[in-house]
Amino acid sequence: MRALVTGGAGFVGTNVADRLLRDGHEVVVLDNLSRVGVRDNLQWLRGHHPQRLRVVRGDVRDAVVVREALQGVDQVFHFAAQVAVTTSVDDPRHDFAVNLGGTLNLLEEARRLPTPPALLFTSTNKVYGGLDDVTIEKADGRYVPADTRYRRHGIGEDRRLDFCSPYGCSKGGADQYVIDYAKSYGLRTVVFRMSCIYGQHQQGNEDQGWVAHFVKQALAGEPITLYGDGRQVRDVLYVDDLIEAMLAAMGRIDEFAGRAFNIGGGPDNTVSLLELLDLIGQLCGEVPQVDVGDWRVGDQRWYVSDTRAFQQATGWSTTVDVAEGVQRLYLWLQSAAAGQPALSATEAH
Repeated sequence: MRALVTGGAGFVGTNVADRLLRDGHEVVVLDNLSRVGVRDNLQWLRGHHPQRLRVVRGDVRDAVVVREALQGVDQVFHFAAQVAVTTSVDDPRHDFAVNLGGTLNLLEEARRLPTPPALLFTSTNKVYGGLDDVTIEKADGRYVPADTRYRRHGIGEDRRLDFCSPYGCSKGGADQYVIDYAKSYGLRTVVFRMSCIYGQHQQGNEDQGWVAHFVKQALAGEPITLYGDGRQVRDVLYVDDLIEAMLAAMGRIDEFAGRAFNIGGGPDNTVSLLELLDLIGQLCGEVPQVDVGDWRVGDQRWYVSDTRAFQQATGWSTTVDVAEGVQRLYLWLQSAAAGQPALSATEAH
């Protein structure tokens, strides 16, 4: 099999490419190499997989480049994106061009092929908006929903869409295009509306990849800024578990074509910002220094994925809990900060 991974030198892209290459497949990585850390990721991929890896340096906004990257491809994992809500607020035109325009380019170029490849697109929980109608309570240093159904299961795919922030609009629009191309043109497409993913090869920053950002700041002895009160809760999913879900979805793409699934750690893998600080403090030996900032646009006080639809359809479940996952990430980032050779996916365990 030959797979195209757009944004393939990014965090999730590197891990997916590594897994596919280790499984013996050919991989085409399409990336414009504009983000911090992606050149290191690409160098790591090339070092570990000198065979069967082809790199196309380019942008999903360029239809000619996309056309080249799609040659002979059986599957597409579409991760290339503008990924930060804050950046989308500052520059909504760029956000629109990359997230929606780039996705449309990819869909159109795939559609023109005699046998279009299967395509998995990573959307976001931001398509559900701020969840302002979900009554939230404070309990034990975190926010929890008053409704016991949400507390027990999380947010399901039957939740109405409510795009919030330019980022939510661009990713949400792309989400809907990907679903519709299955209905209108018969493409085999599936959407993952993802919660917070973390793990090795993540170069988190203040605007995106907050779990890795917190750990990196702590390792560097730098303060961590909490926007809001720190009680915000997310379900977090370790990247290895995400990859298993993606492979399961691609394995049943004919059945899943035109569907969207909420994918995250679910109710069993939730953490608040304050709780993550405590976990990091246990690993570092001291609680990181914290600064406090104002709430940011589109920040949900609580979001947890209801993953039951995907679990029931595939038998998939998470295997890495929050404490173990954060420790794995801590050790990987500690090794990277010390200038030691980066661990492989299996060595990181």
